[in-house]
Amino acid sequence: MLGTRFVGWLRAQGEEVVGWDLPGHDITDVKKTINGIHKVGPDVVFHFAAWTDVDGCEGNPGKATSTNFQGTWVVALGAAELGCRLLHVSTDYVFDGRTGRPYHERDKPNPLSVYGRSKLMAEKAVTKSCSRRYIVRISGLFGRYGRNFVDTIRTLAAKKKRLEVVADQVSSPTYARDLCEPLLELARSREYGTYHLTNSGQCSWYELAREVVSLVGAGCQVLPISTDKAGRPASRPAFSVLENRNFKKKFGKVLRPWQDALKEYLLEG
Repeated sequence: MLGTRFVGWLRAQGEEVVGWDLPGHDITDVKKTINGIHKVGPDVVFHFAAWTDVDGCEGNPGKATSTNFQGTWVVALGAAELGCRLLHVSTDYVFDGRTGRPYHERDKPNPLSVYGRSKLMAEKAVTKSCSRRYIVRISGLFGRYGRNFVDTIRTLAAKKKRLEVVADQVSSPTYARDLCEPLLELARSREYGTYHLTNSGQCSWYELAREVVSLVGAGCQVLPISTDKAGRPASRPAFSVLENRNFKKKFGKVLRPWQDALKEYLLEG
């Protein structure tokens, strides 16, 4: 989702972009990936590829590790060999959600799921392999070109009279489009390190669902349920709001509230 949106946005800005995706390129193919990075000779590698199905990862840790950790490690090695910059996208799910406050970049990760552990392993691979790196943690992504919670609720609300949605997991919903400009600004800088980058504000999945239903004008009742009642295979952090401390400090900017971003996305159709 983010990669497709970002590539299109970069090209609209007049940037020269080489996009890699399945099935043409598999990042777990060590030789092809490293040789391919050398052949292209980029200034920056943006690494968005991942297996983001949290419950799917829980049921298949081998695939999660291969894609999210080993694939990232290979990309990082290629970038390091060439000496180019690497921007790697990670997740709020590297945290356990038990602090009761927004996480800043120096907080110690403690993932609860296979997905979160595989992404934390990827972060460590990037840190160890590539000195010219940016690790960017995002949260609750929605937008075009991929499955996401917002689209799921919009579709279900048009078909059902009642929805039950988890109310005890809180994060910061983030619009893929809103990440494009700050990601490029970051990659053009020499401000290497770890960043949290999300739309402003926070809400539960239940609150987000209610906002979606309200904005699309659906006559659907949204009811809160607990995580335990939802019965999902993988554990999720209860409170994984990310404080965008480093980006605000170094670039003097914050992303707009998630409510404004959501409204614009839904109006796009």
